[in-house]
Amino acid sequence: MAVKIRLARFGKKKKPFYRVVVANETSPRDGRFIEVLGTYDPCSNPVKISLDKDKARAWLQKGAQPTQTAHQILRKEGVFKS
Repeated sequence: MAVKIRLARFGKKKKPFYRVVVANETSPRDGRFIEVLGTYDPCSNPVKISLDKDKARAWLQKGAQPTQTAHQILRKEGVFKS
């Protein structure tokens, strides 16, 4: 069972709001998740990102693989060195 760090979509039509979550690979995008790591609001100006860096690092050490977008958000927030 693979665990992913990915985005779950919330909000209205044409105004998305995302939660950064840890979920099983087989779960639906907006379905069951294990833990919420933070939020991402791309519609605000500037973009708002709130993230629990310690939880994110702990899940990465446990072997969770971030999706491409989640990886960019984690890198932007300073979870990764590169």
